[in-house]
Amino acid sequence: MKTLVMTAVSAALLAMTGVASADQALAQKNACMSCHGVDKKIVGPAFKDVAKKYAGDAKAPAELLARVKMGSKGVWGPVPMPPNPQVKDEDAKKIIAWVLSLK
Repeated sequence: MKTLVMTAVSAALLAMTGVASADQALAQKNACMSCHGVDKKIVGPAFKDVAKKYAGDAKAPAELLARVKMGSKGVWGPVPMPPNPQVKDEDAKKIIAWVLSLK
């Protein structure tokens, strides 16, 4: 029984890691990782800092989608985020959900 429980827990953790890895790969594919690190600032803020800032904000996904697509300035300092209209809405929503899930 103990082995069965451990196997189930391991499988669940592996599945969750796979989703996170897929979403991070999507961020890399769309060049998000050129300016953002997961846990360190590059040009733009670290994704974990974004998650912390918007934790519990129900409007965050829509607001961040607009910023990804249209760009923004002055939110994280003087360096503006360029518009990224080439990023598909579906991809942007997955990336944003992943970013907001980071702890």
